[in-house]
Amino acid sequence: MKKTSFALKIVFTALLVTSFTIVSLAKDKVLVFSKTAGYHHKSIDAGIKAIQDLGVKYHFDVDTTTDSTKFVYSSLKKYAAVVFLSTTGDVLNEEQQKAFQQYIQAGGGFVGVHAATDTEYGWPWYGKLVGAYFVKHPKIQEAVLVINDSTNIATKHLPRPWKRTDEWYNFKDIQPDLHVLISIDETSYSGGTNGANHPMSWYHNFEGGRAFYTELGHTDESWADPLYLQHLWGGMQYAMGKVKMK
Repeated sequence: MKKTSFALKIVFTALLVTSFTIVSLAKDKVLVFSKTAGYHHKSIDAGIKAIQDLGVKYHFDVDTTTDSTKFVYSSLKKYAAVVFLSTTGDVLNEEQQKAFQQYIQAGGGFVGVHAATDTEYGWPWYGKLVGAYFVKHPKIQEAVLVINDSTNIATKHLPRPWKRTDEWYNFKDIQPDLHVLISIDETSYSGGTNGANHPMSWYHNFEGGRAFYTELGHTDESWADPLYLQHLWGGMQYAMGKVKMK
């Protein structure tokens, strides 16, 4: 009897160790959402591949979709962050908006890339989450980016200043609570209309969740640029809750 009891204890202990090991090995998961109801960026495919490669490199899982019916809370809560990858226009209906809002308010993470600010103009809550709305842009050209926070995980690796070529957005309804990581020097290119206050990347804690945005990422070349990818990964870590930012 004693031998049987001892054997059962060993089996039970082994099962507990196994269960804890499974939990500890569970990967973070992100959802990349790239539905477009307006302009469709050709670089979306390159962006998806690059984020999948980041997942392999940094050990997190990546789901991808253009299907807005996936926006139900029971599904969204599985993800450490949701990436809006150059979404455009009205991409979520009212019920899907409620589910996404619930997800953020429950501590979820949001990553907006490039045209994520060209999305959901009729949903003020989203405008506050993403941090600003796109107005227009000049032609693709080189410009100088100013690193406003050189100690942040999303920017500390970047050259100061940072010269690069991309499509540079002008914004409206810029939210007052943003921690700006990168801004653009409008004297370094033509077509800027925001003046001295022209942010390009930012983050903020928002209604219990975390939101990071980078304007960069229009060109295919961006998605092969190690500096840009490390910038994006830094912001993703914040949105996923892996690091804290002040």
